[in-house]
Amino acid sequence: MRTFTKIRISLPVIALLAVWASEFVVAQAKPNTGSAIILGLEAKWNAAYDRGDIATMNTLLADDFIITVEDGSTFSKSGYIAHYGDSTVHVEISDMSDLKVRMHGKTAVVTGAYHEKGTSKGKPYEFRDRFTDVWMNMNGPWQVIASHYSIPASP
Repeated sequence: MRTFTKIRISLPVIALLAVWASEFVVAQAKPNTGSAIILGLEAKWNAAYDRGDIATMNTLLADDFIITVEDGSTFSKSGYIAHYGDSTVHVEISDMSDLKVRMHGKTAVVTGAYHEKGTSKGKPYEFRDRFTDVWMNMNGPWQVIASHYSIPASP
């Protein structure tokens, strides 16, 4: 009789655990739509930068956008667009990797690695950076409000 009671009690517990586990797996499989949107915007910004597409960059960057680049210089939106829309800069490689998005309501923080190689005023350059971008939902469209690039310390 005791074995039968244990089985009757165990079956509901096992069923409950199975339901919980399946819900966890489904939740893990669903893409985070907020993160997917932000990753798409990162790719769009990177492609616009590669092409020197000022119109697209203008829509993605908030009016009060600020960026800190590798040498510690900062640029506003207009300064960034003027500097990186320069026709003497030719980007050959512009790759992002190790991207992680953290959503906080109407704000998203993206971290990752960045590799860029090209020429500026005829001289070759190459950067391997870490970056942080902060995006904010501006009552509909997402725009990047701040960006920071730094060169990792050598091991």
